[in-house]
Amino acid sequence: MEPRLQPLESLRPLLGALLDSNRFYADRLRLAGVTPENLASLEDFSARVGFTRKEELVQDQAAFPPYGSNLTFPVESYSRYCQTTGTTGNPLLWLDTAQSWDWLLGNWRTIYRAVGVTGADRVYFAFSFGPFLGFWTAFEAASQLGCLCLPGGGLSSAARVRAMQVNRATVLLCTPTYALHLAEAAQNAGVDPRFLRTLIVAGEPGGSVPEVRARISAAWGGARVIDHYGMTELGPVAYEEPDRPGSLRVLEDAYYPEVIDPQTGQAVPAGTLGELVLTPLGRLGMPLLRYRTGDLVRRLPGVEEWVLEGGILGRSDDMRVVRGVNIFPSAVDGVVRSVASIGEYRVELSRKGEGLLELAVAIESPEESAAGQLEEALTQAFSLRIPVRRVAAGSLPRFEFKARRWTECP
Repeated sequence: MEPRLQPLESLRPLLGALLDSNRFYADRLRLAGVTPENLASLEDFSARVGFTRKEELVQDQAAFPPYGSNLTFPVESYSRYCQTTGTTGNPLLWLDTAQSWDWLLGNWRTIYRAVGVTGADRVYFAFSFGPFLGFWTAFEAASQLGCLCLPGGGLSSAARVRAMQVNRATVLLCTPTYALHLAEAAQNAGVDPRFLRTLIVAGEPGGSVPEVRARISAAWGGARVIDHYGMTELGPVAYEEPDRPGSLRVLEDAYYPEVIDPQTGQAVPAGTLGELVLTPLGRLGMPLLRYRTGDLVRRLPGVEEWVLEGGILGRSDDMRVVRGVNIFPSAVDGVVRSVASIGEYRVELSRKGEGLLELAVAIESPEESAAGQLEEALTQAFSLRIPVRRVAAGSLPRFEFKARRWTECP
């Protein structure tokens, strides 16, 4: 019996539509000899259809401005516009038809229900509501569930805390970093944070890092922390199940997931670290086939479901090699958050001597001993001496969206 029949059946009409009218993918599929009729299995799809990389999409949009050739319908058929953050290059512009948008909202509704959000909840969205897909889809899907949706766009952190308190919010959506900053703002304002029941965090790997999760939960009076993963070009992809804390469950009826060796492109077995590759099965308007996310994951072995053990473990382009040791930002974040008195921090990268990479950490903490504690913890974690220094409170930047704590120093 075919164990993944539903994704295969979803792929066939998707491929048929792309062969008919999607300029970006039609030639690729014809060159590979792939048709809906001759697709034998998901493994057959992976073997015959090549990867899609972000750089290709950026180049395509530059060659066919502004939206590129990856459109299955005339531009007049699209009703929603979003774009990526552009942190690794030019932002991608992304369009959705009403049908594709409804598919995205359906995925969010599935996530909400799975983590226990109901129409009785009051959900606060600590977002700027810029052009990033996650803001709008999360808000609209919660509205469809019947939740009281509370937007925080344009407000200061202090004003957001007051709005959450006045409206008795039960669920908060934001990044892990901003969850800690909002808790700090609540403490400064003398607000008891225990009105909050659940936080759904995304945008950074910290939502699955035990030390970060524990810090967030404690800061919000023991509220439950739920990790979520998605991308503008893919949509809402995965969520943390209550019985598997610290891991992410992929929405398998909406995406075909793979994990590959980033160097060879070959599939790796469950339990092996690799790069996540995703094919959205219902986003027909602006599709992606075998999209290389750049995110490093490890599929949980021994279970039929697609569960990413430990969540997003890092990015293939974020790893730094320091004196022969591979270091990911998420690993450093976990060590920093293990020292309770440290608030904000910054990792400073420099090259000395023969161009070898060196790290140093600047921290904000009221405790004089915090720098020494963190130095010791970093040495234990990485077998490296990484210097740490205290800086003045409030001197390091705060982040509402994705934190950018790693900086290049001359």
